[in-house]
Amino acid sequence: MTRASVPGTVPGRRRPALIVLCLVQFMLVMDDTVVSVALPSIRDDLGFTAVGLVWVVNAYFLAFGGLLLLSGRAADLLGRRRVFLAGVALFGVASLACGLAQEPWQLVAGRFVQGAGAALASPAALSLITLLFPGAEERAKALSVWGGIAGLGGTTGVVISGALTDLTSWRWIFLINLPAAVLAVALLPRLVGESRATVRARLDVPGAVLGTGAVVSLVFGLLQAAESGWGDVTVVGPLLIALVLAVAFLAVESRMAEPLVPLSFLAFRTRAVANGSTLLFSAAFFAMAFLLMIHLQTVLGYSPLKAGLAYLPYGAGILAGMWLSSRAVIRFGMRPTLVVSFLISSAGLLLLSGVAPNDSYATGVLPGMLVTSLGCGLSLPALTVAAVAGTTGENAGLGSAVLSSVQQIGGAVGLAVLVTLAARRTDTLADSTGPLRAATEGFSFALIIAAALLALGSALIATLLRKR
Repeated sequence: MTRASVPGTVPGRRRPALIVLCLVQFMLVMDDTVVSVALPSIRDDLGFTAVGLVWVVNAYFLAFGGLLLLSGRAADLLGRRRVFLAGVALFGVASLACGLAQEPWQLVAGRFVQGAGAALASPAALSLITLLFPGAEERAKALSVWGGIAGLGGTTGVVISGALTDLTSWRWIFLINLPAAVLAVALLPRLVGESRATVRARLDVPGAVLGTGAVVSLVFGLLQAAESGWGDVTVVGPLLIALVLAVAFLAVESRMAEPLVPLSFLAFRTRAVANGSTLLFSAAFFAMAFLLMIHLQTVLGYSPLKAGLAYLPYGAGILAGMWLSSRAVIRFGMRPTLVVSFLISSAGLLLLSGVAPNDSYATGVLPGMLVTSLGCGLSLPALTVAAVAGTTGENAGLGSAVLSSVQQIGGAVGLAVLVTLAARRTDTLADSTGPLRAATEGFSFALIIAAALLALGSALIATLLRKR
């Protein structure tokens, strides 16, 4: 594979193209977390219930994660630049709809469409980067920047959300996306030529519908458990539907001549281990961001702006970890780097789990935040490189889509499970310990589970990932 894999791309324009693509990824990942600080304001303004509020976050995750595989194949077959531009345009329109929403269902629907636009744009962007930088060393550097920008976007989203919610309105956390979307649509056609796979194939729409339906039903059932209990029909029913749809998905995929994800693609060990670890990683970190923002505002009494600013050191830790990541991979190898980074993050989450109502920021919140973010920054670029290892011009979009899909689905499922566990723990203790103490215990319990997920990921990497 050569640079000619992206026709019409001038070598001198690869760096500006990378900047534009990373800008869009920054915007897409920022919207994973940008609502976190604004959730209490959104709840009060539009009248969300506790479970309904989680759907403001998970509607985006589910559409993003559920449609990524189909979108990745569409990018390979229909043209990566074309699909990218369509996704950015759709994301921009949906952001406008979210900013103007007057009812809860309007905001949730807008978030779902936002996720669909992100699903089109993200894998196409990552596959374009993969083809723009074909050499092993330059690709590693480009993907390290990509992974770091993604992590920084998640952190910056919290800060921006706090500032806009406090100083203007929560609506601006969505409207701020419009200039970036317009800029990307205007500039990218001048920087990157069109590219697509040379082998023509059909898109597996049935597989995408069944797979997305299974994930949506699973997350809905898990969220309902927070209010109704695990034995209620509103929990058992969706979980059974998710199981049926998952079985149907596997049956359809086994009979498809051109499945959504070929088994041979999944059998590549480095990618399989990277994606499995990413699932655990995303489950832990997306839930941590949601729970920590709620904890800072409802238990520690932070304003939205103060909660956002309190998150700034997290971004600094990610940048430091990102700077160290590529150097650590080159010197020590991918497996040791990922094992250590997961363990560092796990230790950081354990520190955060001990944040109590009367703790100060410097001694209570900051140490755990710095340790967690350092591990996160170390992990993200290495996981990205591992997840697209061995991809070619024929399946670059698929490799990118699988990684992004795992991130979003892991985040949605982790958020549903850990928020449910935290809520159930809080409800159990509310009468005996008081609301603040009970909320703290629920928060602590969920973060301990998140730390255990990262420790499990570290063990899987150490056991299954081949030595370099």
